[in-house]
Amino acid sequence: MIEKRRLVVGISGATGAQYAIRLLELARAHGGVETHLVVSPSGVLNIRHELGLDRQAVHALADRVYSPRDVGAALASGSFATAGMIVVPCSMRTLAAVAHGLSDNLITRAADVTLKERRRLVMMVRETPFNLAHLRNMTAVTEMGGVIFPPLPAFYMRPASLDEMIDHTVCRVLELFDVQVPGPRWEGMGAGSGTMPAPHS
Repeated sequence: MIEKRRLVVGISGATGAQYAIRLLELARAHGGVETHLVVSPSGVLNIRHELGLDRQAVHALADRVYSPRDVGAALASGSFATAGMIVVPCSMRTLAAVAHGLSDNLITRAADVTLKERRRLVMMVRETPFNLAHLRNMTAVTEMGGVIFPPLPAFYMRPASLDEMIDHTVCRVLELFDVQVPGPRWEGMGAGSGTMPAPHS
Protein backbone atom coordinates (compact mmCIF):
# COMPACT_ATOMS: atom_id res chain seq x y z
CA MET A 1 0.00 0.00 0.00
CA ILE A 2 1.38 3.40 -1.01
CA GLU A 3 1.64 5.87 1.87
CA LYS A 4 -0.35 9.05 1.36
CA ARG A 5 1.42 12.39 0.96
CA ARG A 6 0.76 14.59 4.00
CA LEU A 7 -0.24 18.15 3.14
CA VAL A 8 -0.89 20.84 5.73
CA VAL A 9 -3.64 23.31 4.83
CA GLY A 10 -4.14 26.55 6.74
CA ILE A 11 -7.22 28.69 6.14
CA SER A 12 -6.96 32.28 7.38
CA GLY A 13 -9.48 35.11 7.31
CA ALA A 14 -8.82 36.60 3.88
CA THR A 15 -11.38 36.56 1.09
CA GLY A 16 -11.25 33.59 -1.27
CA ALA A 17 -12.59 30.76 0.87
CA GLN A 18 -13.71 28.89 -2.25
CA TYR A 19 -10.07 28.23 -3.14
CA ALA A 20 -9.57 26.42 0.17
CA ILE A 21 -12.72 24.34 -0.17
CA ARG A 22 -11.91 23.34 -3.72
CA LEU A 23 -8.34 22.44 -2.81
CA LEU A 24 -9.58 20.13 -0.06
CA GLU A 25 -12.10 18.56 -2.45
CA LEU A 26 -9.50 17.86 -5.14
CA ALA A 27 -6.96 16.56 -2.64
CA ARG A 28 -9.55 14.10 -1.36
CA ALA A 29 -10.57 13.08 -4.88
CA HIS A 30 -6.92 12.44 -5.72
CA GLY A 31 -6.75 9.66 -3.15
CA GLY A 32 -3.02 9.94 -2.48
CA VAL A 33 -3.10 13.02 -0.25
CA GLU A 34 -3.69 13.18 3.50
CA THR A 35 -4.80 16.69 4.46
CA HIS A 36 -4.08 18.21 7.88
CA LEU A 37 -6.30 21.25 8.34
CA VAL A 38 -6.13 24.31 10.58
CA VAL A 39 -8.78 27.04 10.25
CA SER A 40 -8.43 30.36 12.07
CA PRO A 41 -11.49 31.90 13.78
CA SER A 42 -11.57 34.59 11.08
CA GLY A 43 -11.35 31.86 8.47
CA VAL A 44 -14.46 30.19 9.91
CA LEU A 45 -16.36 33.48 9.83
CA ASN A 46 -15.31 34.19 6.26
CA ILE A 47 -16.27 30.71 5.02
CA ARG A 48 -19.69 31.16 6.55
CA HIS A 49 -20.07 34.61 4.97
CA GLU A 50 -18.80 33.74 1.48
CA LEU A 51 -20.05 30.17 1.10
CA GLY A 52 -22.70 29.61 3.76
CA LEU A 53 -20.79 26.60 5.13
CA ASP A 54 -20.34 25.87 8.81
CA ARG A 55 -17.22 24.64 10.57
CA GLN A 56 -18.30 20.99 10.50
CA ALA A 57 -18.83 21.01 6.72
CA VAL A 58 -15.28 22.27 6.18
CA HIS A 59 -13.75 19.88 8.71
CA ALA A 60 -15.45 16.97 6.95
CA LEU A 61 -13.32 17.63 3.84
CA ALA A 62 -10.01 17.02 5.67
CA ASP A 63 -8.38 13.88 7.02
CA ARG A 64 -7.20 15.52 10.26
CA VAL A 65 -8.30 18.79 11.87
CA TYR A 66 -6.50 20.83 14.53
CA SER A 67 -7.43 23.81 16.67
CA PRO A 68 -5.46 26.96 15.79
CA ARG A 69 -4.74 27.31 19.52
CA ASP A 70 -3.15 23.86 19.74
CA VAL A 71 0.49 24.91 19.36
CA GLY A 72 1.50 21.58 20.87
CA ALA A 73 -0.04 19.60 18.00
CA ALA A 74 2.01 17.33 15.75
CA LEU A 75 2.14 20.05 13.08
CA ALA A 76 4.18 22.23 15.45
CA SER A 77 7.17 19.89 15.21
CA GLY A 78 9.55 19.35 12.33
CA SER A 79 9.66 15.66 13.22
CA PHE A 80 6.14 15.38 11.79
CA ALA A 81 7.05 14.76 8.16
CA THR A 82 4.91 16.48 5.51
CA ALA A 83 5.16 17.36 1.83
CA GLY A 84 4.65 20.99 2.80
CA MET A 85 1.96 23.51 3.56
CA ILE A 86 -0.53 25.73 1.75
CA VAL A 87 -2.10 28.79 3.37
CA VAL A 88 -5.27 29.41 1.39
CA PRO A 89 -6.45 32.09 1.45
CA CYS A 90 -3.61 33.91 3.19
CA SER A 91 -4.40 37.15 5.00
CA MET A 92 -1.86 39.94 5.29
CA ARG A 93 -1.83 39.38 9.04
CA THR A 94 -0.84 35.73 8.60
CA LEU A 95 1.75 36.70 5.97
CA ALA A 96 3.27 39.27 8.34
CA ALA A 97 3.41 36.79 11.22
CA VAL A 98 5.23 34.22 9.08
CA ALA A 99 7.58 36.82 7.59
CA HIS A 100 8.64 37.88 11.09
CA GLY A 101 8.72 34.44 12.69
CA LEU A 102 5.78 35.03 15.02
CA SER A 103 4.52 31.53 15.76
CA ASP A 104 1.47 32.81 17.63
CA ASN A 105 -1.00 30.15 16.49
CA LEU A 106 -0.86 26.74 14.86
CA ILE A 107 -1.11 28.12 11.31
CA THR A 108 1.87 30.42 11.71
CA ARG A 109 3.80 27.85 13.75
CA ALA A 110 3.23 25.15 11.13
CA ALA A 111 4.36 27.60 8.43
CA ASP A 112 7.49 28.39 10.44
CA VAL A 113 8.21 24.67 10.80
CA THR A 114 7.72 24.18 7.07
CA LEU A 115 10.29 26.85 6.30
CA LYS A 116 12.85 25.70 8.87
CA GLU A 117 12.64 22.13 7.60
CA ARG A 118 13.13 23.41 4.03
CA ARG A 119 9.77 22.08 2.90
CA ARG A 120 7.55 23.86 0.43
CA LEU A 121 5.33 26.63 1.80
CA VAL A 122 2.78 28.20 -0.57
CA MET A 123 0.95 31.32 0.58
CA MET A 124 -2.06 32.29 -1.53
CA VAL A 125 -2.13 35.93 -0.49
CA ARG A 126 -5.31 37.96 -0.89
CA GLU A 127 -5.18 41.75 -0.80
CA THR A 128 -5.22 44.67 -3.20
CA PRO A 129 -3.63 47.08 -3.60
CA PHE A 130 -0.46 46.09 -1.77
CA ASN A 131 1.23 48.55 0.53
CA LEU A 132 4.97 48.56 1.20
CA ALA A 133 4.63 46.38 4.31
CA HIS A 134 2.78 43.73 2.28
CA LEU A 135 5.45 43.76 -0.42
CA ARG A 136 8.31 43.56 2.04
CA ASN A 137 6.68 40.69 3.89
CA MET A 138 6.18 38.79 0.63
CA THR A 139 9.83 39.40 -0.22
CA ALA A 140 10.91 38.13 3.22
CA VAL A 141 8.92 34.91 2.86
CA THR A 142 10.29 34.39 -0.65
CA GLU A 143 13.85 34.87 0.60
CA MET A 144 13.18 32.20 3.24
CA GLY A 145 12.13 29.75 0.54
CA GLY A 146 8.36 30.25 0.53
CA VAL A 147 6.24 30.63 -2.60
CA ILE A 148 3.92 33.63 -2.88
CA PHE A 149 0.99 32.58 -5.06
CA PRO A 150 -1.78 35.16 -5.44
CA PRO A 151 -4.77 33.31 -6.97
CA LEU A 152 -4.99 35.37 -10.14
CA PRO A 153 -7.43 34.30 -12.89
CA ALA A 154 -5.88 32.93 -16.08
CA PHE A 155 -8.01 34.59 -18.73
CA TYR A 156 -5.84 33.08 -21.48
CA MET A 157 -7.61 29.79 -20.64
CA ARG A 158 -10.89 31.46 -21.69
CA PRO A 159 -12.76 30.14 -18.61
CA ALA A 160 -16.51 29.76 -19.00
CA SER A 161 -17.23 30.07 -15.27
CA LEU A 162 -15.85 31.08 -11.89
CA ASP A 163 -15.51 27.38 -11.05
CA GLU A 164 -13.16 26.89 -14.02
CA MET A 165 -10.96 29.78 -12.90
CA ILE A 166 -10.77 28.39 -9.36
CA ASP A 167 -10.02 24.88 -10.61
CA HIS A 168 -7.16 26.11 -12.80
CA THR A 169 -5.54 27.93 -9.89
CA VAL A 170 -5.95 25.09 -7.40
CA CYS A 171 -4.66 22.59 -9.93
CA ARG A 172 -1.48 24.66 -10.37
CA VAL A 173 -0.97 24.95 -6.62
CA LEU A 174 -1.30 21.19 -6.08
CA GLU A 175 1.19 20.58 -8.87
CA LEU A 176 3.77 22.50 -6.81
CA PHE A 177 3.58 19.50 -4.44
CA ASP A 178 3.73 16.93 -7.26
CA VAL A 179 0.03 16.22 -6.80
CA GLN A 180 -1.42 15.78 -10.26
CA VAL A 181 -5.16 16.21 -10.67
CA PRO A 182 -7.07 16.36 -13.94
CA GLY A 183 -7.73 19.94 -14.89
CA PRO A 184 -7.39 22.71 -17.44
CA ARG A 185 -3.81 23.28 -18.60
CA TRP A 186 -2.31 25.44 -21.30
CA GLU A 187 -1.43 23.25 -24.27
CA GLY A 188 -1.18 25.91 -26.93
CA MET A 189 -3.64 27.92 -28.97
CA GLY A 190 -6.81 26.00 -29.77
CA ALA A 191 -6.06 23.04 -27.50
CA GLY A 192 -8.85 21.66 -25.31
CA SER A 193 -8.87 21.69 -21.51
CA GLY A 194 -9.09 18.81 -19.06
CA THR A 195 -11.97 17.87 -16.83
CA MET A 196 -12.30 18.13 -13.08
CA PRO A 197 -14.40 16.31 -10.49
CA ALA A 198 -17.63 18.21 -9.82
CA PRO A 199 -17.14 21.18 -7.44
CA HIS A 200 -18.83 21.52 -4.06
CA SER A 201 -22.53 22.39 -4.40
